[in-house]
Amino acid sequence: MFKFFFRYFHDMEIAVESIVSNKLKSMLTALGIIFGVAAVIAMLAIGKGAKQEIMEQMKMVGVNNILINPIVQDKSTSSSTESEKQTKKFSRGLSMLDVDAIREVLPSVKRISPEISFNSVAMMNGVKYTAKLVGVSNDYFYLYNLPLVSGVFFNNYQEENGIQVCIIGANIRSKFFSKIDPIGQYIKFNGIWLKVIGVLQKTNVSLTGFEEKGVNVYNDNIYIPIQTMLLRYQNRALVNTKLVSEASTNVMVFGGPGMGGMSRVVVSSSDASTEAETNYNQLDRIVVQVGETDQLNPSTEILSRMLTRRHSNVKDFEITVPELLLKQQQRTKDIFNIVLGAIASISLIVGGIGIMNIMFASVMERIKEIGTRMAIGAKKMDIVVQFLSEAVLISVSGGFIGVFLGVIMAKLIEQIAGIMTIVSFFSVFIAFGVSAAVGVIFGYQPAKRASEKDPIESLRYE
Repeated sequence: MFKFFFRYFHDMEIAVESIVSNKLKSMLTALGIIFGVAAVIAMLAIGKGAKQEIMEQMKMVGVNNILINPIVQDKSTSSSTESEKQTKKFSRGLSMLDVDAIREVLPSVKRISPEISFNSVAMMNGVKYTAKLVGVSNDYFYLYNLPLVSGVFFNNYQEENGIQVCIIGANIRSKFFSKIDPIGQYIKFNGIWLKVIGVLQKTNVSLTGFEEKGVNVYNDNIYIPIQTMLLRYQNRALVNTKLVSEASTNVMVFGGPGMGGMSRVVVSSSDASTEAETNYNQLDRIVVQVGETDQLNPSTEILSRMLTRRHSNVKDFEITVPELLLKQQQRTKDIFNIVLGAIASISLIVGGIGIMNIMFASVMERIKEIGTRMAIGAKKMDIVVQFLSEAVLISVSGGFIGVFLGVIMAKLIEQIAGIMTIVSFFSVFIAFGVSAAVGVIFGYQPAKRASEKDPIESLRYE
């Protein structure tokens, strides 16, 4: 390698001198490589960023999770006749009984958590903040990979007896407890005092489009045991439309930190009166986690058949597998990224063709130079190395500039479009390697043609 370098070092010097003496032409020749490399790096950065985002989303929607959501009929669009209403079969909707049945019947279940939620106002020391109260079991935090930054999860006694304790999201902590430790403090939600026992880690992953599938914005949530929700806030299985409409004007709540953490509630959910006519489901959602990914489809089929039977053949629920939706989304993005990468690669090929055209033109312009060099003893290989070095230096220089430009483009796309981009060493290596290869591939033919020129004819060329 070193012998080759020293043997043809003078030829490379001539190539560098030619590039320096024709700066504008060399720069214009390299433009195709520059933009091609920059485009490849930017596209690969977008693809890697999308993949990373999907992986983070998969962690947040939970691995191997199955979501069971009720289908709530809108009373404004309901047009069933009186006879149809009479013949319609009764279904109690999603309930805690379904949760117990799933836990007992389905052997593939690893974890399961019911969920009830509604929006209202959290308040402390006169400060108000709109938040979502979510009643869950302790499994919920493991289903969605939600770690604590401080405090503890619910214990068995708190879950079984509906104790007024809560775990808050990061935004709730920032709003109410920015200067003090929230653990052990009380926060009032919808008229009831809750003792803070834990704080969740903040998450910055966007899950737009999955909220309706049961994926929450965790930072703005307050979590309480499911039994606390049923006992203290709302239990749609125990109230009917008439009772709720009568009670909506007579809401009585007693409780607070000074009462030993206990409260008595007649009716405390502001949503109950408006939802009871159409939403008869005790639960807003059931989250089921199976042990292995290959158990998702068979478990979903079993759950569908079991719940249909339990609900008297009334299809008042839907089953969703977020991981499969995300994987489908990932496949779509992969195809999109492959197309973008292919388009970017075409620009590299166009840049290579540009180099080849310029080098052919350069050979025609420098026929006398070639003839003179060969007449004074230069070999064919010297001519090949000279012109090939020129092509490779142009493409490699363009590759360096393209890498720099590609990194800047990736950062600009992330800042302006809000798309996550990750520039990896692999993408830089690939793009730069391709640019060097383009110089060799498209520079060889003009170099070979230059070496084949007859020195006598070259010296006679006008």
